[in-house]
Amino acid sequence: MPRPKTLPNEEVLDAALGIMRKEGPEGLTFAALSAVCGLSASTLVQRFETKSGLIQAALLQAWDRLDRLTAELSANTPKTPTGAVALLAGLSGDYGAIESYADDLLILREDLRDPLLRARGAAWRDVLSSALEERFAGVPAAPAGIGLMMAAQWQGALLWWSFDPCVPVTDFVKESLERFVATFAKAPAVG
Repeated sequence: MPRPKTLPNEEVLDAALGIMRKEGPEGLTFAALSAVCGLSASTLVQRFETKSGLIQAALLQAWDRLDRLTAELSANTPKTPTGAVALLAGLSGDYGAIESYADDLLILREDLRDPLLRARGAAWRDVLSSALEERFAGVPAAPAGIGLMMAAQWQGALLWWSFDPCVPVTDFVKESLERFVATFAKAPAVG
């Protein structure tokens, strides 16, 4: 079968991310990507210049998708604490089984090493925290900063789930976050 002459960057970067998920960032080479997507390694070098440029481009595309999913869930979940739980449970659905979650932690390492990718993570944290904060606007007992606190609770729940993944991740996250939200329903008003 002849090699394709062109392939959109989005498809190439999806293939690159797939390799990183399966083999880790170290497994992503221009030769490995060429074998998966069918473009020559030299064409890939022309597009992305370096392996670090390729990794960065693939992860920026992943951040773009996460931004879109966050915006979609934010627009389609109620502006209530229950909606906050639904938003975070919706974001948890992409983690899948423990193996894919563990593999994604290797990719997170790349996000933390690259200043541009770290900045994308910080920007997403702010957007997500703000969306969660909006869902507690009418809760008198909710302290300032509840959005970031809930996001941190969510990330902790994901980590604790990973040590004992006996139930689907979304079920574990929902239960953990529902307990978190319930503490504010029972608490006296902040003020």
